Amino acid sequence: MEHYIVQWKSVVAARLNAFAREKGLLGYRLSPYEIVAEKPPKPELGDIGFPLFSYAKQFRMAPAQIALEIANREHDMRADNVGRDWPGNLKAVGPYLNVYLDRTQAVDYLLAHSEESSWGTSSLFNGRKIMVEFSCPNTNKPLHLGHLRNNVLGESLARITAAAGAEVKKVDLINDRGIHICKSMLAYLAYGENRSPEDEGLKSDHFVGKYYVLFNKLKEEDPQAEQKAQELLQKWEAGDPEVIALWKKMNDWAVEGIMATYRRQQVSFDEFHFEHDTYKLGRKEVLDGLARGVFYRGEDGAIWIDLEDLGLGKKVLLRKDGTSIYITQDIGTAIMRHERWPFDELIYVVASEQQYHFKVLFEVLRRLGYDWAANLYHLSYGLVNLPSGRMKTREGTVVDADDLIDELTRLAAQEIVEKDRSEAVGDIQSVAEKIALGALHYFLLQISPNKDMLYNPEQSLSFTGDTGPYIQYMGARASSILRKYEQGEGNASRGTSGAALLASDADWPLVRLLLELSSTVEQSARTKDPSILAGYAHGVASEFSAWYRDNPVLNNDDANLSASRVALVRAVQSTLRRASELLCMPFLEAM
Repeated sequence: MEHYIVQWKSVVAARLNAFAREKGLLGYRLSPYEIVAEKPPKPELGDIGFPLFSYAKQFRMAPAQIALEIANREHDMRADNVGRDWPGNLKAVGPYLNVYLDRTQAVDYLLAHSEESSWGTSSLFNGRKIMVEFSCPNTNKPLHLGHLRNNVLGESLARITAAAGAEVKKVDLINDRGIHICKSMLAYLAYGENRSPEDEGLKSDHFVGKYYVLFNKLKEEDPQAEQKAQELLQKWEAGDPEVIALWKKMNDWAVEGIMATYRRQQVSFDEFHFEHDTYKLGRKEVLDGLARGVFYRGEDGAIWIDLEDLGLGKKVLLRKDGTSIYITQDIGTAIMRHERWPFDELIYVVASEQQYHFKVLFEVLRRLGYDWAANLYHLSYGLVNLPSGRMKTREGTVVDADDLIDELTRLAAQEIVEKDRSEAVGDIQSVAEKIALGALHYFLLQISPNKDMLYNPEQSLSFTGDTGPYIQYMGARASSILRKYEQGEGNASRGTSGAALLASDADWPLVRLLLELSSTVEQSARTKDPSILAGYAHGVASEFSAWYRDNPVLNNDDANLSASRVALVRAVQSTLRRASELLCMPFLEAM
């Protein structure tokens, strides 16, 4: 649909420019990119609408009169450079120029292409290399609900960006050094007694996280705990063998558990970068910047950058004792990444709490002389809150990722049993976990990334309404119809499919919506907002539900119409499958 909109924008721009010349408006020239296109609110008003309000002043005419002047001109479709896939007619509808597509040819296009692997793709980012950084856990605790939102945002955005034509690389920065890591280590030295996760029957990252929480207890017992943690960090950076050995043991436990959660959430990465590998490069860049006068050493001995002129204040880049902080390693990591894989854009998927951090990071890199810093983007997303309030790791009030998926899976399995669907779905546990992921991921993606959200597990699992399971159920419903067709039910197998039979007012809203997949993917990619595609997927599911309720597919007296509707159901299945894949929602053929 997007390709066709672009073509009709060219038509409208050319006609407006010709009309301007006739009116004596010399030098007036519109680009097709300046033409605004809308979707008319009702099918009877056409398929593409071009509002003309903004041209009234230049032409000194009412928008409705301009529409009549443009629409009533004799024209040749080839001269207007309109593609042959879905030709149509241009009509004046009040102050709008509206396009009425040739429905039969549009249906024919849908049925011919919807099962191709390229269905739902776009050429928007062809030739571009885009890196997406997301997740970036600390190795002092397991993943929690906030990480789940980060993970699915990053994974979905990467998939959507790739569908829009980009070469995408997904990267994860494992924050495996720093004062927070040393606090877990110090608490383990105090209370761990050399135990292992197996000794306590805990998942390995949960075991490490237990000691991070226990650091609060240690502070109450030892007023010097904070200072000792800082001393431990200094020993780590100095390469103390005993400290390094403990760090490696606890770090391996944490990473092992985090990777297991990634696999369960069905997110993956092309590369893992580790903070302990990059912080030295960052420190070298800071020291070089100090020598060149880009930064300065404060009276406290720390190295600072002055960003007062940008309203960003002053920021420490290296502590007075020479140890690194987050921004130190972020500087080194960004440089290393661009040297290894010269990207056209690097997108950081990080919570809105870090907006200041990334403004400073991007400016630091720019002042260090890296022109590609202009291609860095912070996708800032809102916090995930609970009905009981905000999560706090150190107070042990987080919603653990593994526990949440376990609970959602349990509730989904319970729903399958209560609805007497056990035999239909087969492996209850496997299907229940897929429903759980569909519920979780859709709920986390359906809201624009920049907004805070309140997570409600029970609401997310509903099989009705604006939820993941509802979309999955409609995909399973389409699959069920197709299975019955393959098994010979109804009379569709005795008919012949024809595009003209699906051009009626009853079918057209669903057909038109299915044709919007690629333009929706493009819009989501351009705005870096998977919620646009999520809303589209729910719209397709809802439109399909209403359509098959009112239009018998298999049990229809007209065998040809029945066969045609089976073909349309197949296009629905392909579209929901593709949208679900891009939204990290498992597609289910039975539930």
